[in-house]
Amino acid sequence: MPIRLIAGLGNPGPEYEQTRHNAGFWLLDQFAPGVFTRDKGLNALLGKTRIAGSDVWLLKPQTFMNRSGQSVGGLAKFYKLAPEEILVVHDELDLEPGTARLKKGGSSGGHNGLKDITAALGTQDYWRLRIGIGHPRAQNSPQPVADFVLHRPRKEEQNLIDASLEKSLSILPLLCEGKFDTAMLQLHTV
Repeated sequence: MPIRLIAGLGNPGPEYEQTRHNAGFWLLDQFAPGVFTRDKGLNALLGKTRIAGSDVWLLKPQTFMNRSGQSVGGLAKFYKLAPEEILVVHDELDLEPGTARLKKGGSSGGHNGLKDITAALGTQDYWRLRIGIGHPRAQNSPQPVADFVLHRPRKEEQNLIDASLEKSLSILPLLCEGKFDTAMLQLHTV
């Protein structure tokens, strides 16, 4: 089944725009600038575009991260989207900046946005595009994870994250054609 909904995760508001937790928003902002309008019923910014000849929904929940399932689940239910047709783009602590990985299903890995989406969809079997932001302990930093994700990356980290976003953007058409193996090979190959 091809992807019919791409949900980028982040926190709303200008104070969070440049924080690591907003990597999902960053990807959608680069992919489709200017297509989003506010949808009050979903509490989200919503857009629609054509990718690989098909209509694809683009969603940026405007709840805080830990309530992302409200928007993703609401849109999926309204348009009768199967979990396999949903791609969630999010920051990933367990991947170094500059790395992006695609996977289907699996645990939330402690990511509260994914936990809420899983609860709203009733399954873990949706696609995830994981954008590496690194972990404070990998930098020998005592900074708590919650604080780390809500701060800007250092300039050198941001450059690496931007490179992984660019590579991730290139596989979106493949995902919307249902060519997941090809997309994974392209994304995961250095």
